[in-house]
Amino acid sequence: MCGITGIFDLRERRPINRALLEAMNQTQFHRGPDEGGVHCEPGVGLAHRRLSIIDLSSGQQPLFNEDESVVVTYNGEIYNFIELTRDLEQAGHRFHTHCDTEVIVHAWEEWGEACVERFRGMFAFGLWDRNRQTLFLARDRLGIKPLYYSLLPDGHLLFASELKALMAHPDLPRALDPRAIEDYFAYGYVPEPRSIFSAVHKLPPAHRLSLRHGQRDLPPPRVYWEVPFDALPPLDETTAVRELVERLREAVQVRQVAEVPLGAFLSGGIDSSAVVAMMAGLSRNPVRTCSIAFADPAYDESRYAQQVAQRYQTDHYQEQVDSDDFALLDRLGELYDEPFADSSALPTYRVCELARRKVVVALSGDGGDENLAGYRRYRHHLGEDCLRRPLPLGLRRPLFGALANLYPKADWAPRVFRAKATFQALARDSVEGYFQGVSILRDDLRARLFSPDFRRELQGYNAVDLLREHAARAPVNDSLSLVQYLDLKTYLPGDILTKVDRASMAHALEVRVPILDHPLVEWISGLPPTLKIRDGEGKYLLKKAMEPYLPNDVLYRRKKGFSVPVAEWFRGPLQGRLREQVLGERIADSGLFDVDHLAHLIDQHVSAARDHSPALWSLLMFDGFLKRLDVSPEA
Repeated sequence: MCGITGIFDLRERRPINRALLEAMNQTQFHRGPDEGGVHCEPGVGLAHRRLSIIDLSSGQQPLFNEDESVVVTYNGEIYNFIELTRDLEQAGHRFHTHCDTEVIVHAWEEWGEACVERFRGMFAFGLWDRNRQTLFLARDRLGIKPLYYSLLPDGHLLFASELKALMAHPDLPRALDPRAIEDYFAYGYVPEPRSIFSAVHKLPPAHRLSLRHGQRDLPPPRVYWEVPFDALPPLDETTAVRELVERLREAVQVRQVAEVPLGAFLSGGIDSSAVVAMMAGLSRNPVRTCSIAFADPAYDESRYAQQVAQRYQTDHYQEQVDSDDFALLDRLGELYDEPFADSSALPTYRVCELARRKVVVALSGDGGDENLAGYRRYRHHLGEDCLRRPLPLGLRRPLFGALANLYPKADWAPRVFRAKATFQALARDSVEGYFQGVSILRDDLRARLFSPDFRRELQGYNAVDLLREHAARAPVNDSLSLVQYLDLKTYLPGDILTKVDRASMAHALEVRVPILDHPLVEWISGLPPTLKIRDGEGKYLLKKAMEPYLPNDVLYRRKKGFSVPVAEWFRGPLQGRLREQVLGERIADSGLFDVDHLAHLIDQHVSAARDHSPALWSLLMFDGFLKRLDVSPEA
């Protein structure tokens, strides 16, 4: 795994500032501490930081074709590179290394922009073709690897793996995007294609972008792949179980190619446990596994990880994290560059830290919940949609909206008496209903959070608009597939994969995600919803498939996830810090928030009258982002 950086003169062929490009590249040293490389020619500069995984003795980047007319800087792994090498050699191409990087330059020569459609793996790269005078940027299908880009006012385009590399350029405009701020306080992250800065974009997953000298404006990125959700031919459950195991095993197998120590995360959940089970069946040696235990038993799942480790006799490493492990708060702003409010980033950082002491490559179970419908919110959404279906929206919205306004809020009461939330859900359409379920702060809470001036600046934009855009393009025809599609486009790349990429690369650890193997994703998307959720059981087919491989209490239990006791922290050891930061000058001077309301939120939370921990954590992380801006170069 690596870090990439580039500068491209969109308008002319002006000399590239090599020293500046090298400085941008060095901000990503953590992504590739083994080697660094820079290539500059008139109008183009490419730079690279390398973490050596395959072909350790060669494969340095930027890497060229035979006549050095094509050069690439690349971050990722292409798992079918041996097959592609064979095909390209038969077509007359000559290879000088045994690494997957060289496949990219020859694949570009042979197939042009369509080369990405042949790659199986995770990748983000920038490729310069001198003969075609074209810069080509591309990102993998699911968004496992990141790619930021920005067109400066002077016509120079910057791109990099992380936003911090672009921020090292003194001319990068730093005006905040109001829509990104609205998105952040709704989702807890800034979803693609936006970034926190108006002038910076993320190349969306499964998109490519071609640029040439002489252009005045950026063309829009173009999509090259879609999660199909094409119904599979009818198959019985036994056949589906067998095929799922075969496909998962093969996806794991192709990700075990490495010339460095390799292992796996093992949380005790079904996804990581399934990956470890497949690895154990494919390896002659014990699998190295790593997990985190929590001192507080309310958050600890380590005994389930131990069960799987003992069953497969893995070489298991476990460390305990204290319940008050919040020493990383300042580090999070450095890692994520943008505001990022997923508190599980803390234990994710710790498990990556542990894993890197034992391995250089780790397989993870990420993607199972989105693909196989593991989130509880999917079941809740299906239940709400069943209630919505009999009545048209034009009737439901005024009827249940009025009932929701009349019914008192009762968060303290048992769920059966919390009718207000149910009435509110029934007054919405399916997309809006799901949005309210995944939002960390509902519409009314965000409205009170923001200042009147900032609400006017939004000009009516609401974060639900993003989901509506994706829903309008969704190739689905049922409620479950729709919300899975929405998560695959937003939550998976924006939160889950971002969290793991930054936490792992902070330790120069490569993480591979077999459940996000795109042929596997395509096949799973075509399964009928009844094989994903049945009788209120999520991941139905995966659990059935893993019954011969995993203990029942790993398969059929309520998973806790990587949660941390944020609410308790804010009433205890972090209370002083919370008041200091959320009610401090940076937040107040930003002009974005109603400061009196922020004080009200803190008082209510500290007194235990309400749990406002999601809002307060989001504000704390936003202040950490503003603090980082204070020490960055001025625009």
